[in-house]
Formats: sequence, structure tokens, C-alpha cells
Amino acid sequence: METTGVKAKAEAWLREDPDPATVEELRGVLARGDLADLSDRFLGDLEFGTAGLRGVLGAGPNRMNRAVVRRTTAGLARYLKAHVPDVATRGVVVGRDGRRMSTEFAEDTACVLAAEGIPAHVFPSVVPTPLTAFAALHLNAAAAVMVTASHNPPEYNGYKVYWGNGAQIIPPHDKGIAEAIAQVEPANQVPLLTPSEAHARGLWSDVPDSLGEAYLDAILKLRVHGRGSESLSLVYTAMHGVGGVWAERAIQRAGFTRFHPVAEQHQPDGAFPTVRFPNPEEPGAMDLSLATAERVKADLVLANDPDADRLAVMARDGSGKLRMLTGNELGVLLGHYVLVQGPTRRGRPHVVTTIVSSTQLGDIARELGVAYDEVLTGFKWIANRALEREKAEGTQFIFGYEEALGYTVGTVCRDKDGIGAAVVFADLAAWCESRGKTVLGYLEEIQRRFGLYASAQRNFTFPGAEGAQVISRIMEGFRRSPPTRVGERPVKSVLDYKKGEKLPPSNVLAFELEGGGRVTARPSGTEPKIKYYFELKETPGSGEPVETARARAEARLLKLIDAFLALARERGQPEVGT
Repeated sequence: METTGVKAKAEAWLREDPDPATVEELRGVLARGDLADLSDRFLGDLEFGTAGLRGVLGAGPNRMNRAVVRRTTAGLARYLKAHVPDVATRGVVVGRDGRRMSTEFAEDTACVLAAEGIPAHVFPSVVPTPLTAFAALHLNAAAAVMVTASHNPPEYNGYKVYWGNGAQIIPPHDKGIAEAIAQVEPANQVPLLTPSEAHARGLWSDVPDSLGEAYLDAILKLRVHGRGSESLSLVYTAMHGVGGVWAERAIQRAGFTRFHPVAEQHQPDGAFPTVRFPNPEEPGAMDLSLATAERVKADLVLANDPDADRLAVMARDGSGKLRMLTGNELGVLLGHYVLVQGPTRRGRPHVVTTIVSSTQLGDIARELGVAYDEVLTGFKWIANRALEREKAEGTQFIFGYEEALGYTVGTVCRDKDGIGAAVVFADLAAWCESRGKTVLGYLEEIQRRFGLYASAQRNFTFPGAEGAQVISRIMEGFRRSPPTRVGERPVKSVLDYKKGEKLPPSNVLAFELEGGGRVTARPSGTEPKIKYYFELKETPGSGEPVETARARAEARLLKLIDAFLALARERGQPEVGT
């Protein structure tokens, strides 16, 4: 975009922005003459999609700010009024996490809804994302909005939308809402009531504490063993997020008395002072948890991300060292546990995972005669597929997971639930203890029966408009020239999910390898990243230590990763990414 065009868009934004803080910020950018910054802010709009909105805080249509939130909410409200006849009776749930601007964004959301005649059921304080999803169902709301950027860095915030079925929106609603947003008037003209006006008109009500109690009761009923443990020592981190008080209450009520929170990270803090990237998967994010665990000699470490919809686990191996479970190992453990040890079901059990997660859950499901699906990346697809099969076939959804640490057990929450999963995993650990086993001992039992699946992921960040072009160039390079082999492995087949042959179209490529194994490439839907997923299956020999088989599998996997990254560089990936 040429200089005059960028400046004209910025000047127009200044006239329409209702927030003095972002007006001042943008004036400073203009005064500095920072054209690169202006171009990034005004190159386009934050795209409203199946994950709602997520972006860096700041002024401009390509940032998260009050102007964007007000126009988004007006579009959502008008779409709901056009498609949900009883929305004015059912209302919309509004929740928020502890990030910067979350309070202001949630208030604006409620006030715009109220001005549109839609009651807002507002959580009076910060809450986990799964509690907002639970509230949508529990209150029979027409929709729900959660203000959160999940595990993104501190400069981000976001706006997640749930439909009345309790699941995140999918097509055609995402497209329809986006089209409605595009028709909304300038932000400073969007009608909104003040909180006091909305309260007075009965269009703003606080979500009662009883709903939180109902949620805790519901997730405690998901336990299989149900006896807790007075001897297992658990360390827990909220990662400066909103899960702390909820996880503590839930796990202690489940009968685990040796609960040790990471004190420095237990209270919500949108600055995330001890971690640059508050994601348990990121290097260094678990350092304080590990130090706490070694100090109290904990058996397990449980970690939520800042909005508590993800769960990470560290467990002690045979040498007594704490080892981080991969997202796939954790998913297989939970899935196998609830399927094999859980109660008899009224319908055929159903489990769901994603096309970038391990294929092992599918192998387990097929041997057990359990209904199984692989869907696109994102829990919205897991939840909606579960609803589809329940309606069409009468299946009973038991478990769903994605390898990026997202898990849900049962139907308490139609989204990933890091607190519910933590309760069930602690229950699994107590069951293992009652058998004289460790968590990793249980995993070994599963691997000896079903195989050892070694998996890994490599992410490369390319920020800004230029980074988006880099990512697009890499994906199109693989499409134009798909590899015939990756290292020593011939490519058996190429799956281009953009064609939408079995699933909705998505910018994902998968290369299935001879002899078993898969490499998958996809751009992130919420971050400026390209992600590569790798998996190989290894069969431990009779009497062979699993660790020996694991070492062999991981060595083979590293060679596969190196070979594929060399192919990515040939197709336009820079030598380095952040």
C-alpha cells in the first residue's frame, strides 16, 4: 500500500476510534512516521473466523482494540437476531480472562449486546474458558463470547465465539458473522448502553456463583477411580492465568491432599512476568514448575495455560526424573483410561482426534470396537463432529483430544477443558498408584500392546505481512512440487486438505510414508507460524526395554525431521525463523 493510502486510512481510523488510549497511540505512530508499523496495522482487518478473533493489542483494524470489539459484537448481535428467533430471551454469555484489556473488551461486548436488545450473562470476575463454554449450555444461551488469547504472548488478546450448542462456531456461522461485521457502521457510531443502563433494563445480569459450583460438580463426576490419594504429591501451575482457584478447588475436592501450587504463577497477571510465552510447550515455561516439584518431591506436575483450556503433565520415569509427556502421549493415556476403565455406556462409545494428532488413538478405538473420527485441527471440529454422530447414530462421546495439549472428557464442556482433564488425569494417577504402577508404567503397558508412536513438532514463526507471504510460499511450494520421498522413506500418498475431499477445505498437507509414518504441514490459525508434525511407529521387541525402542524411534524421527526441513528450505523457507 502506498504511503498516502496508509496515512489516509490511519486518519480515518482516528476519527472513528472511540478509545482515547488507542487514538493517542496511533497519533504517536503517525508523528514518528513509522510507515512499516502503519502498513502492518492497516494492511487488512483481523480476520473473523472459526476461532473468532485474535491479535496484537493496539490501534488499527489489524489489531485487537475496543473499536474492533464493538463492531464485531454489533455484527454478532445482528447475525444472532437474524438466525436465532429467541435470542432476546436466551441471551449471550460473556466471560473474560486476566489479560490486558480483557475487562474493557468484555464490558464493551455486554454493552453492545444490551443496546441490541440481547441480554448479557456476564461473569463478574475472570474465569477459565471452559467455564464460559459450560455456561453457554447450562444457561441455554444463544451464544457465548470469551475474551481471551489463550496461550499467546502478553501483547495479544482475542474474542472467541460459541454457538448455542456449546461448541465453537464453524461454517456457515463464521462466514455469516464476518459478513454481518463488514456491514456495521463506524465504531464510534455503534450503539451501546452503559453498564448501569443495561442493568436497569434487565439486559445485564451477573452469572451466579452457583454456576461455578455446578461446573465443579460436573467435572468431579468424570472421574473413573474416584478415590483420590493422600500420598501422591501434585504440583500445579496456572501459568499466571485464571485456572488457579478452580484447579485447586477441583483437585482438592477430588481427594488429593498434597497439592502444591507454583506460588509465583498462581494468580492472574496479564504481564506474565515469569514467562515470555505462557504456553507449557514453550522452552523455559515449565522451569518454575520443575523447581517447585523437585523441592517438594512431587510425583506429578499439572500445568494449565492462561485460560485453562489446555493441560500439560510431567511425570517421573524409571530413574526418578520428571519427564514432560507429549500431547499425544497424554491423549492416548486419557483416552485409553476412560475407554477401558470407565463405566458401561448407554450407546456406542465415540472418540475423536485431529489429522495432526497421533494415529494411535484410532488404532486403540478400532481394536475396542469404538467409533472414531479424525477431524481438522481445532476443537470446534471435535465438538461438532461429536454432536453430529450423537444425533445421527446415537453414539456417546467419551473423549476428544488434539496434540496441542487440548483434551475433554465427556460432554460437560463442548470445548477443550484443562481443568476437567487435570481432574481426570489425577484420578488416572491415583488408579495407577492403587495398582502399584506409575503413570509412565501404564503408558508402557499401552505401548507394548498397541505400539510405540514417536511424534514431534517443529514450529517456525514469521511475523507480519511479509511473514504471511513466506508461509504461503512454503505451502504452495510443497503443492507444486510434492516430495516423492522424505529421507529414506518413500512418500506413499499426498493428502491435500485444501481440496476438501473428505473434510472441509483447510490449508493442510499430509505426506503418508511407506512403512508407516506421516508428516503434516499447516499454517497456524491463531499465530504467525507454520507448523510441521512428524510421527513414526516403532514396535518394541519381545522383552526389549521400552526405553531402548523409544531411543531407536526418536533417532529415526530426528533423521526424518532433518530431511523434511531440508525439503522445506528448497521450497522457500528461510534458513532461520524465530
